[in-house]
Formats: sequence, C-alpha cells, structure tokens
Amino acid sequence: MTQLLEILEPNASTEELRSVLEQLLSEHFKSDPRIVRIDRRPSQYHSSFPIEELDVEVDDGSILHLIFKNLSDEALLEEARSAKPRLIRNPRREIEVYEHILSLEALGTAKFYGAVTAEKTQTHWLFIEEAPGLELYQIGELSAWQEAARWLARMHARFASRVSELKSNANLLNRDENFYQMWMLRAEEFARFDSSPEQRLQVEKLVAGFDKAVERIMKLPRTFIHGEFFASNVLVEDGADRWRVCPVDWEMAGTGPALMDLAALVSGKWSADEKEAIASAYYSAMAGSETWQPTFAEFLNALDHCQLALAVQWLGWSRDWIPPIEHRHDWLNEAMQLADSLGLMKYRSVAD
Repeated sequence: MTQLLEILEPNASTEELRSVLEQLLSEHFKSDPRIVRIDRRPSQYHSSFPIEELDVEVDDGSILHLIFKNLSDEALLEEARSAKPRLIRNPRREIEVYEHILSLEALGTAKFYGAVTAEKTQTHWLFIEEAPGLELYQIGELSAWQEAARWLARMHARFASRVSELKSNANLLNRDENFYQMWMLRAEEFARFDSSPEQRLQVEKLVAGFDKAVERIMKLPRTFIHGEFFASNVLVEDGADRWRVCPVDWEMAGTGPALMDLAALVSGKWSADEKEAIASAYYSAMAGSETWQPTFAEFLNALDHCQLALAVQWLGWSRDWIPPIEHRHDWLNEAMQLADSLGLMKYRSVAD
C-alpha cells in the first residue's frame, strides 16, 4: 500500500495531504471516501523525525485519528541528524516494517493506513493509527513492564522461523558480529579524542574483553527485533483484562539476537529484583521454545551480555550528541560493571 507519487516538495501542505490520504484510504478501505476536513497538530511524542497527529473527517461523518510521520532524510530533526549515525539510517525501513511485517500479524501494533514514496524528492511519508496509551516509562506499575516483556517474547517467537527470509530484506538491519564490533570501534575512537585518561583506560579495558561478549551474543537465538525497545518507544493502555502493548518507532528494526530487545527494556535504574521480575515475565512467556531452553540463570547471564553490547552501542553512538537530561545514563559505568561481573575484565591486555 505504498504509493509512488509525484510530490514536488518534501513538506506536506494540507491540500496535498488530503489528496494523498484519499488515495491511501481508498485502497485501505476498498471504497472511495472523500475527506471533508483535516485537523493537524505537532505530536508531543519525541522521535528522530517530525510527527503530526491528524484528525481526518470523511464524508460519512466518521473521524480517523492518524499519525503522520515524515521519514524523509531532509525532514530529519537537526538534533537527530547530529546524533543518529548515517550508516544506520534508512527512510524506507519503518515503512517496510509496517507494510510488509506488522500489518500481516495480529500483534496489537498501530494499524497501517498507507505510505508514500516519491523518488524525485526522496520523500517518505508514513500514515498509521494514533494508538492510545502512555509511554511505558510513565507507568509505575511493574505489571505493565512485565506485560511488555511477555508481548516481546510472543513477537520474537512469532518470527523466529522467518529469520532467513527477513535477513534478505536490504532495508532491515542485520545485527551480525560486525554490527556490534562497529560500536566498540567507534567508542574506542571517540574515547581517544574526547575523554579523560581514566575514561580512555576504561574503554581500552572494555575493548580487550568485548570479543568474548560478541561471541556469546552471536550464539543466542535470532529473530525479528524492534531494535530500540526502550520504554519511551512502547505505548501501553490499561485495558479491561490486561495492558495493551503497542511499540512504536521501528526505525532500527531488523534481525538479531532476541534478547537485545529485552536488554533495552530493562535498561535504566532498576533494582536487581525489579530487573529480574521483568526478565522472568519474558522467560516464562518463551517457555517451551524449541530452539533455546536455558535455565533461568543461563538466561540472565545471556541478558547481561546483551546489556553490555547495548551499553557499548551507546558509547559508540555519536561524538556530538548529548541526550535530554531525562534520558541520560552513565553507559560507560554500566558497561564496566557488566564486563566485570561477567568475568570479561580478565581478558585485558598485558599493557593494562
């Protein structure tokens, strides 16, 4: 349901939106709706790209509440442009995920209404349901986090047998050994020029043992993963019988070790007991897996390796970007603690 249209400008006027949406909705609903009115406003949700909330009234009196996400490279917000490495940016990726993966599965994700790709202006527009709920980090109830973990386990299980098929999709990220080693190399380079002598020494110690961590991660079961399953990218709504979980921002989706998503979910200032409670919900939901049946202790050890890789990814993310204060975290300290607890510090070079 991706339209190839001749769009003259990367930014959308309301009239242009009306024309595009009438075509997309016609295909989606298999009818010929006429749009009477569009109310548009900037979304309060933060992303790398501009997001608008659209109230679209059609001629039968119904109103659709949509999200319009402009994924065009020119639309990338300035802060994100300096923060998000170009080597992982692909404006087609999230459109591909919604149109060809999520829309075919009953996972409770936002409904896909259509997308536009205009080659002349490199314009990429995505239209999805405005899903209800709050970002997970705003929810204090541990049960909501556990339900997010169970949702994640179910999604991973759903796609576990399709890794080869998805891996062949050039728009999706393939998290192989080189992907994780790349972040360590970038972190080492950044530390060489931008860090104190103490921090440089810490990064050098991480480098010495990181090969072992990557080797461990590469042995874990692979599946389709969100790639940034942080609490700020997960909407939850308290339903009648359970929480509805609706992950958004699939810009980093692809194939990789399943537990990398769980590592993102449990990152942050959790106590050991709270982290274990969330991890246990995932572990219980994956019970009966034919491909991997670890003990809970083995499972937690694998999760720690993934959290180490995630911390290193953030160390190698960007030289210039400083995250908002509410999202700041001492990734170097976390990486050092994890490497030490996993026994990886013993692989230091003699020079250390």
